[in-house]
Amino acid sequence: MSLPGKAVDGDWRRVHPASPFVRGWVALAAVVYFFGRDAFERMLQGRDFLDPNISGRVPWLLAGGAALMLLTVGGFILSWYFTRYQVAEGYVRVNTGFLFKQQRQARLDRVQAIDIVQPLLARIFGLAELKFEVADAGESAVRLAYLPLAQAKQLRATILARAAGVVSGPATQEEVPEAPEQVVLSVPPSRLIGSLLLSEQTIFVVLGAVASIAISVITENNAIFLALIPAVLGIGAAYWSSFNKGYNFTAAISPDGIRLRYGLLDTQAQTLPPGRIQALMVTQAPLWRFFGWYRMHVNVAGYGLAASGEGAARTMLLPVGLKSDVMRMLSLVLPDPGIDDPVRVFTAGLEGMAPAGSGVRAGSGLPGGAPDAGASGAGGDGFVTTPRRARWLAPLGWRRNGFLATRTALLLRSGRLWRALVVVPHQRTQSMALQQGPLARRFGVADLVLHTTAGPVSPRLFHADVTQAVELFDQQAARAREARKRQTSEQWLAQVAPATAGPEPAPPSTEQASPQAAPPQIPSREDQNHG
Repeated sequence: MSLPGKAVDGDWRRVHPASPFVRGWVALAAVVYFFGRDAFERMLQGRDFLDPNISGRVPWLLAGGAALMLLTVGGFILSWYFTRYQVAEGYVRVNTGFLFKQQRQARLDRVQAIDIVQPLLARIFGLAELKFEVADAGESAVRLAYLPLAQAKQLRATILARAAGVVSGPATQEEVPEAPEQVVLSVPPSRLIGSLLLSEQTIFVVLGAVASIAISVITENNAIFLALIPAVLGIGAAYWSSFNKGYNFTAAISPDGIRLRYGLLDTQAQTLPPGRIQALMVTQAPLWRFFGWYRMHVNVAGYGLAASGEGAARTMLLPVGLKSDVMRMLSLVLPDPGIDDPVRVFTAGLEGMAPAGSGVRAGSGLPGGAPDAGASGAGGDGFVTTPRRARWLAPLGWRRNGFLATRTALLLRSGRLWRALVVVPHQRTQSMALQQGPLARRFGVADLVLHTTAGPVSPRLFHADVTQAVELFDQQAARAREARKRQTSEQWLAQVAPATAGPEPAPPSTEQASPQAAPPQIPSREDQNHG
């Protein structure tokens, strides 16, 4: 396999020489600050550059500073020299350390996602970091920092081609070209700003501000506002982080997978193979309902819980979008929804609610697991909801809480104010649990919890009829077993090839977008090579 960059010891290659300086510029800045702070302050005050009291010690201070700088730079050089990487024999390997050596490796067929990250300083030097996520890894299994941007893209294309099964067999001397892509959606900055101003966070900020003003007026004490300064700074930082991570968000489809790009100062380009997504959740905040906005999160093996910061951005499939955007992303993640009328069903999952007089009787539903819309226990939209007798446990959400099983995925909806729809492909169900507390036993209901990889999506069916929950438990276990038998390859492209090879659909409207529609047709690597 021929890759850009100078070879070392055969197939081993080194990262860019500027990499340690890009990673460790804070250490250099700290050394300069420590030795130059006093002189800089004296210069600003108009005094002599050097303090006369220490003029005799200046050579020693300069020598100490130079020695510390040389040690720091020498450590950077050694760090670069002993950092090498290799892509061979179905693995990507990275060796680091000159005192304490470490080798990390990841199987190419287990790569779940691969990201190109460019912090601001790396962008200035035209460098990028590669992050490889593998199954069962709580953090990035392999990091390559830093490579020239073109080389990082080339290496990503090679690794994804092998992980997807496009390139197989022994390594060749031909470079794998970067797969073409087609942008399917983008988030305008105005919508992103509007979503932040109308987010759940804003609701709590406004309530907190009202409470603070009321307490200040009642107690006639304005000191409370001084105590809130750290909270205000923290809230401002949270808003800035969300804006910075969601700015210029675009989603594209390619033979490699779903490509996501975002970032204002620090940019990131993710590639998510659709077959590697474990679970998906679509949510809608109360104030977003007026504009028809939704947010999408995913669970991907290796991303971990990703509760905040960079991790939260990496699990964001769509920061804010219209229903047509949601439908398009669903069509990429789940090319075959396994139901005849996906638009109606997914719309019911996003917005639907059972009639006020509906209820559940034991045993309703079809043998295949998809409830019969006309049967007792299923509403007109096909979702089986919480029985009316348990409305005291969820007075607002009992008409929303429900499930629907298609041939390929289980749909779970919940929430009256904060709406949520969770989609779990059958083959991604790792285990399940039935949970029932004392009050739930009193009303004859139970919760069904599905376990996938760690992440922001926690699939849970709330307050289902006990008989229905047990029946769903058995049926979902059988569906998961059958789906995993059909998934005979770890190479994701083999799993979604029929969907990616379909004809190009017409651009969907908001009301006509269908999760069943195939992703936009794009040239394959072979087409690109022969074109």
